[in-house]
Amino acid sequence: MIRKSFLSLSGLLLAGTASADWALNMPKGVTDLSLETYNLHMMVFWWCVGIGAVVFGVMIYSLIKHRKSKGVEPAKFSHSTTAEIVWTTIPVVILVLMAVPTAETMVRMEDSRNPDLTIVVTGYQWKWHYKYQDSDIEFYSSLARSSLEARRKQSGVDPFSVDNYLLDVDNPVVVPSGSKIRLLFTASDVIHSWWMPDFAIKKDAIPGIVNEAWFRPNEVGTYRGQCAELCGKDHGYMPIVVEVVEPEAFAAWVDSRNVEQ
Repeated sequence: MIRKSFLSLSGLLLAGTASADWALNMPKGVTDLSLETYNLHMMVFWWCVGIGAVVFGVMIYSLIKHRKSKGVEPAKFSHSTTAEIVWTTIPVVILVLMAVPTAETMVRMEDSRNPDLTIVVTGYQWKWHYKYQDSDIEFYSSLARSSLEARRKQSGVDPFSVDNYLLDVDNPVVVPSGSKIRLLFTASDVIHSWWMPDFAIKKDAIPGIVNEAWFRPNEVGTYRGQCAELCGKDHGYMPIVVEVVEPEAFAAWVDSRNVEQ
């Protein structure tokens, strides 16, 4: 019975690995800020690993070296001023070493001044609306038809046969590479959250409030995210797709949208 359960679990894990890309760590992303965020994450991670190794190492050494079976007598003291100073000073130094680069990165993340392009992002149940400021371009971005059909009960469509299932849209956001893009977030009904891992952006879209974020994509490509707030029964069906293109291609896209409208 145990062997059967183990084989079943192994099969599920292998199937999941074969059908979708996944990683145990956060992505480095395609912006300078996302890389900084990744490096901060790794710095804190390795500090935690080091602290854990030292603490558990001392504990294990003490348990083995000072066990009762070796006839060790317990020390008779109430406190040690030196030890208290050391175990207070070391954490303070570590926290300062973490806080300084973290504060610098957070300040840069909030500096959305002088953007090359501003896009107003409005969350709806259950789709996104994008309006490019200083132009007449605006559109809704909804779940792609292929995913919409596959998600329906008894549709007869195998979700695993659909490319980017639940992560594709009918109208992606298009932005030029190398440009500073400012995003203004709000919502029309309930709280949503615009989450794009490759840009290190996760901002709430709240009715009556405007939040902002910015990014400067360094690599051309298609990047996918999702709404990260439980915004209703179809919360899982409002993905985000951003296409980063060369500036010339972006100018051509703008011209084509203006002709359509």
